[in-house]
Amino acid sequence: MNRTTLSLIAAVAAVAAVTGLGALTAPDASGTDTARAAAYLPVERTSLVCPAPSTSDLAETTYTSFTPVTKGADGKGTAELLPADGAGTGRSTKKKAPEPVLEPGEAGTPVSGDSSGDGSPALLGTAEGKAAPGWTVLQTTEVAAGTGRGLAGVNCAAPDTEFWFPGASTEESRTDYVHLTNPDDSAAEVDIELYGEDGAVQTDAAESITVKPRSTKPLRLDTLTDGRHGDLTVHVNVRSGRVGADVLALDDKLGGDWLPAAADPAGSLVVPGVPEDATSVRLVVFTPGGADADLKVRLASPSGLITPAGQETLHVKSGMTGAVDLGELTRGEAGSLVLSPTSRAVPVVAAVRVVRGKGDDQETAFIPAARPVGTRASVLGNTAKGTTLSLTAPEDGAKVEITASAGTEGGTAATKTVTLKAGTTQNVEIPVPDGLKGTYALTVEPVSGGPVYAARTLAAPQDGVPAFTVQTLPDDRGTVAVPQAEQDLSVLQR
Repeated sequence: MNRTTLSLIAAVAAVAAVTGLGALTAPDASGTDTARAAAYLPVERTSLVCPAPSTSDLAETTYTSFTPVTKGADGKGTAELLPADGAGTGRSTKKKAPEPVLEPGEAGTPVSGDSSGDGSPALLGTAEGKAAPGWTVLQTTEVAAGTGRGLAGVNCAAPDTEFWFPGASTEESRTDYVHLTNPDDSAAEVDIELYGEDGAVQTDAAESITVKPRSTKPLRLDTLTDGRHGDLTVHVNVRSGRVGADVLALDDKLGGDWLPAAADPAGSLVVPGVPEDATSVRLVVFTPGGADADLKVRLASPSGLITPAGQETLHVKSGMTGAVDLGELTRGEAGSLVLSPTSRAVPVVAAVRVVRGKGDDQETAFIPAARPVGTRASVLGNTAKGTTLSLTAPEDGAKVEITASAGTEGGTAATKTVTLKAGTTQNVEIPVPDGLKGTYALTVEPVSGGPVYAARTLAAPQDGVPAFTVQTLPDDRGTVAVPQAEQDLSVLQR
């Protein structure tokens, strides 16, 4: 047997080992090879990372876990959320097995747990078997007073190796932290780069940052650079290993929220679900490549795509952070920002800072440019009142199925289908579960048509302050494409 034949056999074996689920089938009767489409099967393992929620001793944090029912996800499954070693206190807990924050429940029903004060840790989550496909965890924190008072929420996310955060700041009223959490058993090495309106910002101690195994490291942005910068883009680049990364942005007067990582750089972007009663919308854009970007700025409204008066285009210089105030952009209607190139496409990242309320009663949230819903996405912590689901079809019309799960303390799931017109955004009527007790999960599944983007606004007023938080709904990556191999014994004879 020659070396070529051995190599081919090794390659086939390697593919089978990696996929684990690929099917070997006999060729058809004619002897002709026929290409077969990949099968989409439920994932068997999901990892998530939650940042340490707050430094305030007034913080009240709720964690909610949910796995949607997935066809083909049979058998047993487990999920757990455990504190990262030393998170919050800096002390190792390796001598004692950490207690789980909550015990995730059966598919189709959310489970929640609470934590109080500033000692709540970062969390490391793992789900396997039927608990893994689409597993989603939400962390929401209410702070009654002080810097960052209001409601902050963030979806716990999969660890990765690169993150972009347009919309951070080191101006005097802001206290922003980059949270790095390492879920693995080996150390991670991370670089942090900052970009302002004039380009790269000189940083100190922002290279080769070591994040110890199964631990978290919050870094205050204004300790990494001397100057004050109103609009910054933070780039987290992992040299070795992987981490979860989020930015906690706190303001002395405007409250605060989590700034999640933006969608990967692209020529066209969608920022979904700008609240209809927003009193201020600030768009922040960064161009990481070597060319300037010229963007059309449009609002997908309930009636179609419109151009904000006086803000038709935005020019962003290469390597610099650009920003523009769009004012009361939505003016009482549902809306999403759609960014597209005026001519040549140049990859950019983007996010908006949204303010609700006026005077001393203002609160802030951040919405990053999002990935489309794709096959399915879920958002948790929804309440009977105060929940708004916004759906956007920027290109073509679409039909979408929305499912409200049973509540954390009882209720019956409900489902409805909505139709979106091309170029529009709708704040849809939500099918609240019958007999709802507690909070519930919303699952969005496009049925037909073009790409759909989604965002959920959760409002929880506090003594006149319109406290709120916004989460986007990217694809939950609950299924994976598995190639279907075909048996071809002729390779052994060549």
